[in-house]
Amino acid sequence: MNINGRTKITGIFGYPIEHTLSPAMHNAAFKALDLNYCYVPFLVHPEHLEKAVLAVKAMNICGLNITIPHKEKVMPFLDKINEEASFIGAVNTIVNSNSKLIGYNTDGRGFMQSLAEKGISIDGREIVIIGAGGACRAISYYLSQNAKLLFIYDIDKDKVGKLADDLRKIRKNVSVAEDISIIDRFDVIINATPLGLKKEDPLPLNTSRLRKEQIVCDLIYKKTRLLEKAEDKGCIALDGLGMLLWQGIFAFELWTGKRPRVEIMRNALVNNQI
Repeated sequence: MNINGRTKITGIFGYPIEHTLSPAMHNAAFKALDLNYCYVPFLVHPEHLEKAVLAVKAMNICGLNITIPHKEKVMPFLDKINEEASFIGAVNTIVNSNSKLIGYNTDGRGFMQSLAEKGISIDGREIVIIGAGGACRAISYYLSQNAKLLFIYDIDKDKVGKLADDLRKIRKNVSVAEDISIIDRFDVIINATPLGLKKEDPLPLNTSRLRKEQIVCDLIYKKTRLLEKAEDKGCIALDGLGMLLWQGIFAFELWTGKRPRVEIMRNALVNNQI
């Protein structure tokens, strides 16, 4: 990579950030298209978030990804937020357009594309999402469009109740799941919690009642114990690597106006997994 005075800087704000695979994915895509761009990880402590966002304009950074724990808290510091991200209540992509910072959310579209490329349809299915955080908000916005019923479960009853109320303003098929012990009733099960990032983490659900041909997704981008147990039960198991890939592709397009080479980005992710 030849960095010079014309190089356009993109990157990612997060805390922690050491685990991110995004630099490998985006820098490989820039190189493949011979674009004079560079993608850099920025460790941004939560108390410094506002200053870091102001620096985006000062240093003419042309685009950013936003990851945990900043997706919701970054919103007040932006000049404009598109309709989708505003409804979701979280931003994962920022475009610096003539010193105006515009917030987007590509997570939901990324997840749906990851299902589509595996030939998985959620039309008319009953779905449960475990965890009512920012990732859940992003994917539920899309899943609720075609699901027969969408259930959301979280131990934080206030948080899950607020999300369900928000979604019911535009959809009528959304409910709060009070109990997920009878997990075999659902067609699609999605783990949107961090449980599984560490080997010693407990499972987010009781896998003994999983049944063959259920679809089990984990938004964590590696094969977790949940997915291993789901495969043992004959389920269709999908990790979060595809969602990471496609949300990155959509962000890349927002920054550059160009379509990246998908397989280049996918290979960069696979080859740099820890």
